[in-house]
Amino acid sequence: MAFAHYLVAVPIDTSKHAKTSFLPSSMESLSSLAFTSSSSSSSSPFPLLSKARNLSIFPRINRIRHKAKAEPQNSEVNVAADAFTHFKHLLLPITDTNPYLSEGTRQAAATTAALAKKNGADITVVVIDEKQKEALPEHEAQLASIRWHLSQGGFQEFKLLERLGEGSKPTAIIGEVADDLNLDLVVISMEAIHSKHVDANLLAEFIPCPVLLLPL
Repeated sequence: MAFAHYLVAVPIDTSKHAKTSFLPSSMESLSSLAFTSSSSSSSSPFPLLSKARNLSIFPRINRIRHKAKAEPQNSEVNVAADAFTHFKHLLLPITDTNPYLSEGTRQAAATTAALAKKNGADITVVVIDEKQKEALPEHEAQLASIRWHLSQGGFQEFKLLERLGEGSKPTAIIGEVADDLNLDLVVISMEAIHSKHVDANLLAEFIPCPVLLLPL
């Protein structure tokens, strides 16, 4: 960049002081070419200087420099975009107590199945409840509902986890499962937040991967 600055700043004078130059020593050949032209041509004071500028490598260096600056930015954007679209393992948390699944949970199941099918990803379902299994008479009906809704999206096979009666907050359990299984995306309906089953303030703290919150 210093060379480019000096090249622009050099004054061209046809007087007896014309040989005075601020060009660095590495540019002596270009300086000689420019000033020789100014003394030998009557029609134009510096025609060869114009040619020398046209042939200069500095504009190309500047272009390369600007391009080099742009490429890492584009690369970072692409990496971020890939991380949010190339899902290979999705988590579907079930926190509601409706044995036939609430509207929000059904929407989350359908969305999870669609995303997994599009990306060729696996699905893990984690059923979370503060009560023990023995205190949930319709627990099997709920599991059957989960299987049916995912099968409607084309998934007969998926991993099922049950975290019942542990005393931990559902958000902490979701984060623990997502971390242990190295998951790529968690899909949750806003219904789970509105119903206070999941604490939105703790999502960023406990969940180590992107979270998709589906509006009702």
